[in-house]
Amino acid sequence: MIEVKHLTKRYGSHIAVSDLSFSIEKGGIYGFLGPNGAGKSTTMNIVTGCLGATQGDVLLGGHNIFEEPRAAKRLIGYLPELPPLYTDMTPQEYLRFVMRAKGVPRSAWTRELSSAMDRTRIGDVKDRLIGNLSKGYRQRVGIAQALLGNPQVIILDEPTVGLDPAQIIEIRELIRELGAEHTVLLSSHILTEVQAVCDHIMILSHGRLVASDTADNLTRLFAGRTTLRLLVKAQQEDVRRVLETLDGVEAAGFGPDDPQEGTHVDITPRDDQDLREALFVRFAKANMPILEMVRERASLEDVFLELTQDAPSSEAQAGKNAEEKEEAQP
Repeated sequence: MIEVKHLTKRYGSHIAVSDLSFSIEKGGIYGFLGPNGAGKSTTMNIVTGCLGATQGDVLLGGHNIFEEPRAAKRLIGYLPELPPLYTDMTPQEYLRFVMRAKGVPRSAWTRELSSAMDRTRIGDVKDRLIGNLSKGYRQRVGIAQALLGNPQVIILDEPTVGLDPAQIIEIRELIRELGAEHTVLLSSHILTEVQAVCDHIMILSHGRLVASDTADNLTRLFAGRTTLRLLVKAQQEDVRRVLETLDGVEAAGFGPDDPQEGTHVDITPRDDQDLREALFVRFAKANMPILEMVRERASLEDVFLELTQDAPSSEAQAGKNAEEKEEAQP
């Protein structure tokens, strides 16, 4: 449905998007995850035709967004991070205006308007001024305009930013419903956001795609291995001596000594072996009771931190400022 080929966007010496390639199949919910300044909004603005690229191609349903913009944009419904709303209009007036702008046939207006308002549940505020609506309702109106014309692809940039917890839950549920009938691409820098609604996750860092898979696979493949956290009633040197006799221990990290509690140690098994029984037997034979043993597996947060741990440089921040300035221009 969407194919991005070697996409690059430069702002002076700063590279906001670097040789980015990915493809999105029809159906399902795809998520761009990355820290602020990773290139998520820039990529989405290029994919939707709102921003030019330095090089590369973007195909939507086989149409090149740069060479066939009208044909490509007919397939897209887009909600930017700041919804393009006119606060002196009512939702009903605004959606009619959008239908005219999109070229929706007048014969389909009643059906399109009713469908968009029903799916986003804004019918009860359709005659109130948008300027008087809550942030959550404004976001719903923004999603409603993206649905007009029944596009195959819905693109949402930070769809829950600034919402309260109840509103976030409502918008997430709406996104799940949209994923049943459309291909949805959303961006977020919030881990729980992407994990809660997305079938497939793409992690960006400094304009590059560093990972692309399901949340479960990313956790298993990128975040490393299981860690065993032990509290042993013994001195650190004695604990170290016992661990040296176990072939399955790849690494051991010791916490500060605590004369009253014992020794805290984090053990990384080799090849993700299950060492719990072997550890119990060895320490029991050495007369060193294990007071605590916790087995921890890496989370999506660990994956995210591992893949995006380098902080943006001052040059990158300067480039981001230039990017924001360009995107703000009409």
